[in-house]
Amino acid sequence: MRSNRNPAIGTAAVLAAMALVVLDAGITNVALPTISASFGMRPGKIILVTSAYQVAVLMGLLPAAHIAGRIGSRRLFVTGLCTFTGASLSAAVSTTFWALVAARFLQGLGGAAILALGIPLLRGALGPDRLGSAIGWNALNVAIWAATGPAIGAFIIATADWPWLFLLNLPIGVLAVAASLALPVGGRSSATIDVPSILLHAAGAALLFVALESLVAAPIAAAILTAVGAGSFVLLLQRELPKASPLLPLDLMRDRSFRLAVGASILCFVAQSAGQLALPFYLQHNLGANALATGAVIAGWPAAVAVTSRFANKLAQGTSAGALCAIGMVTLSGGLLAMALLQPGLAPLAVLVATCGAGFGVFQVPNNRNLFFAAPEHRSEAAGGMQGTARLTGQTTGSVLVTLVFTWCPEIAAPQFAFTLAGSFALGAAGFSLRQLQGHPQGAAQWTA
Repeated sequence: MRSNRNPAIGTAAVLAAMALVVLDAGITNVALPTISASFGMRPGKIILVTSAYQVAVLMGLLPAAHIAGRIGSRRLFVTGLCTFTGASLSAAVSTTFWALVAARFLQGLGGAAILALGIPLLRGALGPDRLGSAIGWNALNVAIWAATGPAIGAFIIATADWPWLFLLNLPIGVLAVAASLALPVGGRSSATIDVPSILLHAAGAALLFVALESLVAAPIAAAILTAVGAGSFVLLLQRELPKASPLLPLDLMRDRSFRLAVGASILCFVAQSAGQLALPFYLQHNLGANALATGAVIAGWPAAVAVTSRFANKLAQGTSAGALCAIGMVTLSGGLLAMALLQPGLAPLAVLVATCGAGFGVFQVPNNRNLFFAAPEHRSEAAGGMQGTARLTGQTTGSVLVTLVFTWCPEIAAPQFAFTLAGSFALGAAGFSLRQLQGHPQGAAQWTA
């Protein structure tokens, strides 16, 4: 259902909320050493500030989509935005480490609602005929704030205390909440909220996340957690299979185009995460680059994503989406494999990093189009939840793979091996994308933007 109010204001609300989540992640990661020193925590433990947020997002994405179908998308989106903003204030005034971790967990739950419902709300505000453009604008928005987030975080840390990292969220959050009144309310269902399924999903997601995170340090415990987490999902599947609109979007996964888009997204984010995590180690350990040079080179990746996302959206309107996604992933793979094989110096590396970002930008928009256009409008929230789940699953897996590589390989050779692994996953994503052509030879050309 379209909103009767100004759709531009509603669009601004969604983009501001998405920017808030992306910006928060970038500036918080930069500040981890400062926060660690403030609380007197060892570096290994301070990672909980990030992990608590990530696991909450993973636990909350699909349940947010499920609940939104019952109470209305706008209502849950605003609730998530208020939760995120309020938790930001709690994080800023935290006087203990565990209070900060708890605030970050609440931020993650709020962020899950924002990430799951952002594009579905844009679809309702602008209409399905402009969904392609909405996806392109959102990709550009995310890329810009991903590129500038670390720099903003570094500036705040250099000029003020770390609580200001979280206080920055307050004015943006308040404005986004006010603007969100222009969004469509969204459809509501008479069906009840399935609390047991939500709890099973939350338990399974949390256990599998912790298992992946502890795989290197405690492999036996990780195996036990994996078994219990998998058991939770088996029970969840038994509950969900008979349902027409399940919490786990099994109905959407039966669609070949949707399934391939999700698979390609997971593999793509594994490649991007692994490549980006290995990059600073190569710059500093192999090339001896200082912090300024390292930041400048790494910034080329999201900057290239921002530039190419808009072009990719226009190309996706008249080009096979599967072919365009495959071109993007081959480009990303080529950049990563060139880093591994050529062992380039600083200037050539900067070009290859920008090439990787361009490849990701070319892939991201048409693949998201494939995913959302494969879902009927009344299941847009479920598609949004699955998109976010695929992204976070890929990012977490890539992080674990890099940890394994740096644990088992000599330090000087580890970045090259990680780049090779990342490039292989990108080629896998290209293969998934090419399979789209078999079922939908016209790809995105059949869709209007």
